[in-house]
Amino acid sequence: GAVVELVELPRRENRLRSILAPLIPLYDYVFIDCPPSLDLLTVNGLCACDTVLIPVQCESLALEGLSKLLNTIRKVKGGLNPGLDIEGFLLTMYMRNRLNNQVVSEVREHFGPLAYDTIIQRNIRLGEAPSHGKPVMLYDAGAVGSENYLALAREFLKRNRKRSK
Repeated sequence: GAVVELVELPRRENRLRSILAPLIPLYDYVFIDCPPSLDLLTVNGLCACDTVLIPVQCESLALEGLSKLLNTIRKVKGGLNPGLDIEGFLLTMYMRNRLNNQVVSEVREHFGPLAYDTIIQRNIRLGEAPSHGKPVMLYDAGAVGSENYLALAREFLKRNRKRSK
């Protein structure tokens, strides 16, 4: 429903940025989880952020959607948020098989150091958590998905500490 409500608002693409502005000084990082629909909610998220960590599912069809997202990011950077940068690419929904390994190789080869080392594996507990209204860390802290996201947090902080020096 939020997309429909946003359509008629002035400066609709900057609503999230306006809402978050007073909170930004209170935190080191604010993470915005955007829907992959590339609609007004995604554009709001892209206008409100400094960098984007792009999740890439380890499936060949995900690479097609990636080009559309990168095009959207270019357009937002070109007019609505000139400071927008790509933080990196996070491989998700990984299962050990030939196709997934091929996608991992292609992403790492194409994006080089922007491809994160951490990979979020496909696992049942991670998939179940949203239906229980919880992030996986609260649903099952010992799950593979929880461990993967902790590794992601460590890698994110390590990369950003290097960048801020």
